[in-house]
Amino acid sequence: MLNQIRGPFMLRQGLCTVALLAGAIFAVPANAGECPADKMKAGARTEGETQHKGVTDTVLATVDLSKEKVNLAEHQLRTRKLVIQPGGVVPWHSHEDRPALIYVVSGTIEEYASNCSVPIIHKAGEVSVEKSGVQHWWKNTGKAPVVLLSSDVFHDMPKADPHMM
Repeated sequence: MLNQIRGPFMLRQGLCTVALLAGAIFAVPANAGECPADKMKAGARTEGETQHKGVTDTVLATVDLSKEKVNLAEHQLRTRKLVIQPGGVVPWHSHEDRPALIYVVSGTIEEYASNCSVPIIHKAGEVSVEKSGVQHWWKNTGKAPVVLLSSDVFHDMPKADPHMM
């Protein structure tokens, strides 16, 4: 009798485990908000906010890429945690030589990009891909702090600010 009860229970438990594992393996984070096609325009913005405001930028880890097989002199792979307070600003910057992936841990934030005439909204759980050709600034227009994890290839020139956006 016990085997008759335990059998269906174990089958159900096994199926749930398989479903959870499949979800973990095949789950892909959503791409961050994008500029609507009808709002894309080269040179839509040529500048933006230039001063940090209400941003805590903590470098969590770095890898000296000159000592790795890729051998990129004066470059680091780094991961930072940024906390942007309500009204806070990540100032205008370029990704011409600094590709980055930005994961939105919590909150909602607006991006003002050089190639978009309207703000781009980024929400928790999304990833923003930043690469050559991207110039922009970000602002927290909400009422709660926004937390971002930023991983980038950083040109570590002498006297470079490790918190450079």
